[in-house]
Amino acid sequence: MDIGLSVGGFVDVMLLPEQSDGWPTEGTVSEFEIWWADSRRQIRLKPSDSRYLRNDFTDFVGRFRPNWPSEVGRPVRDPGPPTIDEMRAALRSDGPPANSP
Repeated sequence: MDIGLSVGGFVDVMLLPEQSDGWPTEGTVSEFEIWWADSRRQIRLKPSDSRYLRNDFTDFVGRFRPNWPSEVGRPVRDPGPPTIDEMRAALRSDGPPANSP
């Protein structure tokens, strides 16, 4: 995605609806917010249009970025790559297992 900067930008697939037919198609003109930017010199984007967000976006944010609203406009800490368990939990439609922190 061309974001007009010297770093790459892409829509974070973890924020999109589970079914790809709900994703914006190539060439769609829409507004996006910066969801994440860190030392990897890439910018992850979040669709501003709720049609293009996962159905459980509010719950997802509560699990993975509970402080997100207060982080807007501030640097994002670089947590490094996600663990396998974090990826599995993110892919589960019902959230992380009950024994997760």
